This record gives sequence, C-alpha cells and structure tokens, in this order.
Amino acid sequence: MDKVKEFLEGVELANRTAALLAGAVCGVGALAVLVRKVNSHRETKAKIQRARNRRDESLQRAEQAVRQYKDAYPLTDSALILTLSLSELTKQLQEGSLSPDDVFYSYMEKALHVNRKLNCCTGVLLESLEQLKTLASNKEGLLYGVPVSIKDNVSYKNHDSSCGVTVNLDMPALKDSVIVEVLKRQGAIPFVKTNIPQCLLNYDCSNPIYGQTVNPHNLQKTSGGSSGGEGALIAAGGSVLGIGTDIGGSIRIPSSFCGICGFKPTSGRLSSQGIVPIYRGQKSVLSTCGPMARDVDSLALCMKALLCDHLFSLDPTVPPIPFNVQVYQSSKPLRIGYLENDGYAQPSSSMSRGVREVKALLEQAGHTLVPYSPLKVSHVVTELIVKGVLADGATSLLQKLERDPLDPCLRAQVFPYYLPKWLKKTLSFLIKPLFPRVSGILSAICGVGSVQDLWKQHAAVEDYIDETIAEWRRCNIDVLLCPAFGPAFNFMYCGKITHILSYTMLYNLLNFPAGVVPVSTVTADDEEEFRNIKGIYKDHWEELFKQAVSGGVGLPVGVQCVAMPWQDELCLRFMKEVEQLVKQSKK
Repeated sequence: MDKVKEFLEGVELANRTAALLAGAVCGVGALAVLVRKVNSHRETKAKIQRARNRRDESLQRAEQAVRQYKDAYPLTDSALILTLSLSELTKQLQEGSLSPDDVFYSYMEKALHVNRKLNCCTGVLLESLEQLKTLASNKEGLLYGVPVSIKDNVSYKNHDSSCGVTVNLDMPALKDSVIVEVLKRQGAIPFVKTNIPQCLLNYDCSNPIYGQTVNPHNLQKTSGGSSGGEGALIAAGGSVLGIGTDIGGSIRIPSSFCGICGFKPTSGRLSSQGIVPIYRGQKSVLSTCGPMARDVDSLALCMKALLCDHLFSLDPTVPPIPFNVQVYQSSKPLRIGYLENDGYAQPSSSMSRGVREVKALLEQAGHTLVPYSPLKVSHVVTELIVKGVLADGATSLLQKLERDPLDPCLRAQVFPYYLPKWLKKTLSFLIKPLFPRVSGILSAICGVGSVQDLWKQHAAVEDYIDETIAEWRRCNIDVLLCPAFGPAFNFMYCGKITHILSYTMLYNLLNFPAGVVPVSTVTADDEEEFRNIKGIYKDHWEELFKQAVSGGVGLPVGVQCVAMPWQDELCLRFMKEVEQLVKQSKK
C-alpha cells in the first residue's frame, strides 16, 4: 500500500509540475505575442515618421531651389505662365518663347504653396531638378517642358508607392512605371507625387501617413478620391496635368468634386506596368490610369503623347493603337443616350440638373438625345461589382491594414469586413425586408466562396457586358450622358455611403471609357429641393447622402460622358462637345 501511495503522490507531483510548466509556457507565449504587438506598433510609427521626414525634406529642398531660381531670375512672369492651358504652354515651350526652367519653377512654387493649404502632395520628386538640366534631348516630345504630377501609386524609381498603408513604406520602386518612362520620353517632367486614401479603395483622400487632403473650393469638404491629391492640386492651379488611377471612379469622383476634367480610358489602352494596386489578381472590376487636367484638350493631348511607339515597345500587352485625332476632331452629330437617375442611388438635385441642362444644350446643337436606363443596376452592384472587388471576403484588403492605425475616413466602410461570415449572412437575412440595399451589400462582402463560384462570377460579368452592348445597339446610341455624383462631401461620409458608387463603378465593370466635365455649380435652390426629396429606397443611406452634400452652394457640378470599349477618342470628343457648349452658354 505504501508503494501505491508513493506512486500516486509521484503522479500528482508530476501533474502539478506539468501544469506549472504549461502555465509558464502559455505565459511566455502571451508575453511574446504582446512583445510582438508592441514592436509592430513601434515599427509602424517609425515607418510613418520616416515617410513624413522624407516628404518634409523634399518639400524644404524644393522651396530652397525655388528661392534660388527666383533670386537669379526675378523677372519670370509666373502669373502668366500659370494661366496658360496645356496646349498654349506646349506651343510656347516648343517655339522657345517660354523656357522649361521658368515653367518648371513657376509650377513648383505654386504646388508648394497649394500643398501648404490643401495637403495634397506626398513629396517632391527631386530628381526632376536634374531632369530639367538634360531636357533638351527630348525637345521633340509632345509634352516638352511640361511639369506633370503623378498619383502616389504610380511608380517612380527610388520612391515609395504607399497606397496609404505602412506595409508599402520603405520599399522604393526599383524602376519607373511605363507611364512615367513614356512621359519623360515625351519631354514631360514628373515633379510631385500626390495624396490618396488609405488602401486606395475609398473615395475620400486621407491616410495615417500623410493626413487629409481638402477641397480647394471649400476647406471643410473632401477633394474626393482615390486620386484626390491630383484633383485638389490641379484645381488649385498647382499642376497643369496629372496622372490618376480609377477602379470605381477614382479619377472621375475627385474631378467632379474639384471641378476639373478627368478621363478613365478603356482598361488596357494604357500600360498598367508599375501602377501599384492595393492587392493584385482581382479581374472583375478593372482599374486603369488616366489623365486629369483643367480642360478636355489637355486630356486628349496627354493620351496622344502616351499612345506612342515607345509605350507599345515597353509594354507589348498594350494594343498598338495610336490616338485617332480624326475621331477626336469630328463634328458629326451624335446619337446620345442620357439618364438622370440609375434607379439604385437617388441623385442630388444638382446632379440631375446638370444632366438636364447639358441635354438641352446638346439638342440645340443638333444632336439626338434618347432616354436610356442601365440594366439591372441593383443586382449588378451586389453580385458583380462588390462580389468582384471583394471576392475573397476582403481578406487581402484587411491583411494590408493589419499593422496600421485605421484612418477615420475608412472605419465605417471596413468595419463590416471584420465581422465573421456567419454573422454577416445572418444580419443580411434579418434586415432584408427593411433595408434591401444594405442587406445585399452585407451578403456580397462575404465573397464568392470557391474557385468554381469565382468562375461563374467572371462569366456573369462577361454576360452583363454583352447584354449592355446589345442594349446600346438596340437604342442605337453612340455615347451616354449621365450624372457624375456630387457635389463634394463633408468629411467622414465617403466611407459610410458606398451605394452612390453605382454611378461610376458600373463603367469599370463594363470597361467602358468614361470622363467627367464640370458644367455648373450648386445653387441654393438645388439644396432646398434635395432636402425635400424622399428618395428611391427612403433608407438611412439616402439620409446620409443628404448630410454628406449639405452646405455645397457654389461647389462644382459635373456630368459624366461614356462610350463603348476602345472608343476612347469618341468619349473625349463627346466631353469636348459638352465643354464647348457649356462655355458658349455662359457667354
């Protein structure tokens, strides 16, 4: 018995020892996790600080260079240079009546001044100072001597393309993007990078690294996004030409909010090599880079410059189709579809009025206008657009945010992404009778589920494109006039209101070229009328939209112009027609 007792006591002692050891191991594990989190937080803060230091140093060195140039050349007429259109500027540069140095330092000074007010630049490309010295070798270029701003995610050698997330910091590009290479070959001088929202997939313009960009027309409004730094800088006169990117309206929305022209080409018409996305592999809703400027001729000149043999040689995946000047300059009457309301998102009164007024001008000019309704928008938004962009249930997006503080502009948008799939499905089912749009989005952000389902989703996108093209042909329309949503939002609303993207993201899904032209400004009557509109769904999103655009009197109002795939020149020609008719009507 004594031996049995001794044995049991030994077993008990062994169990206690094992328990103590297990506890110690767990404690060490928990401590290790805590230490990793603390170190990760410190690393993130250090990365952000280094990025800010680089930006501030580049701004200071640029300011010093501007002061030195002004001291050496005090008679430079910067005010006159800054009023010239891109066409006028390139003409005088190539004739020699303006020097590239005068133009460059005039725009650098203006950009630095604008940035202090709007916080639209993520840094100066100091290499541009050296490029200026060797510019004469590219004097035959269509953009000879033109300073060009580029969005943060357009790769420039030895500079980060942050996309607003710290995981991309301290990872400078090994070479220029193809677009930057071609711009340089055409004599342009990329001189600043511009701000974006955290993760790019948002239409505000704020991130934890560089902060909030504001609207030049009203500092209490956002500039829009994700090419919001470009929109603000160009609208405020700090750049004559910029390169943005667009996956859901990211060129067109800031163009609408800031009152400039912006063009999203057919995806594939320009090279995407060196254009950094927040994550790769998503093929349902296509992204593209494109030009932003103060007038349509500038957009067309940029496209003409980019669509050259050098681009086609650098990127053989781009079809070698030069810019068709004949189509752009055509005056043939057009048959134009139009819509004021897509049936999914209630437009603001100024959006609808902008379309009505332009429709009337186009009819007076001899064009034929026919009503058009986009097909199955409610179904398309949830099943094709949201499920396409977030096919993995937002896993890739959330991975990019793992170490970052979440920017306030993004919180409302991404909060549902963090919920477990079963909870999103349950909530979607429960709220469907009362809030069908919210229910649809909650279900869609769960993703597609399997490879087989993804293939089905891709097939459904192809079918929808075919159906839409067939509908355009049935209506016998050349182009489409529709709202560009706006006016510019108050802060903290972009992440809360995603349904309104139906007006822009549809054309990324379809891969139709689309652009925005400013046509008017918001009136007090617009605001009063919109306050009293009940809306389509009469849900919380429509109330939030009213709050988002309130206080917008005097802000720009734009319209959107759309064409069929690869008809980029026709789309730009239509935009030019709208621009000219609006200008004539104001004389």
